[in-house]
Amino acid sequence: MKVLVVGSGGREHTLVWKIAQSLLVEELYCAPGNGGIAGIAQCIAIDAMDKEGVVKFCKEKSIDMVVVAPDNPLAAGMIDALESAGVRAFGPRKSAAIIEGSKVFAKELMRKYNIPTADYRVFEDSSESIEYLKASKYPVVIKADGLAFGKGVIIAQNFEEAYKAIKDIMEDEVFGSAGKRVVIEEFLTGNEVSMLAFTDGKTIKTMVSSQDHKRALDKDQGPNTGGMGAFSPSKFYTDEIHQYCMDKIYKTTMDAMNKEGRTFKGILYFGIILTEDGPKVLEYNARFGDPETQVVLPRLKTDILEIFNAIIDQRLAEIEIEWDDNACVCVIMASGGYPGEYGTGYKIDGIAEVERDVNTVVFHAGTRLENGEYYTAGGRVLGVTSLENNLESAAQKAYEGVFKINFDGMHYRKDIGKK
Repeated sequence: MKVLVVGSGGREHTLVWKIAQSLLVEELYCAPGNGGIAGIAQCIAIDAMDKEGVVKFCKEKSIDMVVVAPDNPLAAGMIDALESAGVRAFGPRKSAAIIEGSKVFAKELMRKYNIPTADYRVFEDSSESIEYLKASKYPVVIKADGLAFGKGVIIAQNFEEAYKAIKDIMEDEVFGSAGKRVVIEEFLTGNEVSMLAFTDGKTIKTMVSSQDHKRALDKDQGPNTGGMGAFSPSKFYTDEIHQYCMDKIYKTTMDAMNKEGRTFKGILYFGIILTEDGPKVLEYNARFGDPETQVVLPRLKTDILEIFNAIIDQRLAEIEIEWDDNACVCVIMASGGYPGEYGTGYKIDGIAEVERDVNTVVFHAGTRLENGEYYTAGGRVLGVTSLENNLESAAQKAYEGVFKINFDGMHYRKDIGKK
């Protein structure tokens, strides 16, 4: 098969790395890719949002499957455009990707179908939301309705922080049109779990559990980021909890989307919080999570292209999916200042030395390759990932890798995998 992966981050590098292991793949491309991906696949200078460019390339190269990984092109209808052109594509159509593209849609879906989640209110007017916040119990969670690169969720500890969040999102439009509406919801406490699932709209099969670290600094301090690291499996996700979630959340969500005429085929991500009242949904994503993908896919033993083919053809029930029992930890190495302003273009040293260990992989998130050298090109730069027989050993090995890598201004958390 000739396969094209759309995207350029750490999730896409992990996907390309896993797809390259498939017995079915013959030629592998990535648009636009990054420095690390260039070592596995042929990177094509097509933007991930360029539907026409991607379709044209697929026609010219007779691509057999396109895997659309990021949220924005999915929400914009990249799968629809490919299918309309007769190109086989993996991922949800625009009508289904709305489950991530609109927080309001997701919350109303959960309310309609009794899927456990936090209580909430939706606002389209900033002054009304501010009045509501004056009488609210803190902390509260404020979410921009649309996609905001993983940064559109603010946990406000008091009215002053909430007021600033509303001003930033709705009045100053720091997230653009994504902030025309906001969801204000109760703050839930408990351990968080990320559950990714394969679904073809008829069958849903969950992957192994994982947890990520969203805050920029140790001990979950600092601003929210796209994710500073992850580990798998979760220490708190029991078989009993899984059965409850399968009955009340996972299958119910798949069925709800079918009833809404929005059949979901692809990767459905469930952000779960384990409260005293039971598991509840924090958020949905319509694709692989980042950096959860970096710790989940190294544990996948089944050929990933066989799974993707089965989902496209709605025969997922026929596929037996196997997982490695080992644990996996990924530590994100970011640019100094991330998720705020940061510099790029700094030379990266030490990657080759780290990858001499067969159980450690360095997934590239924001890098470029120039004359055989890697340079920083984003906020999150690398994900140093290790697979070992337990979480403690995996974390230790990942950090051994981190210590060998160097670039100006690098920043990483020192407590990944220790939640």
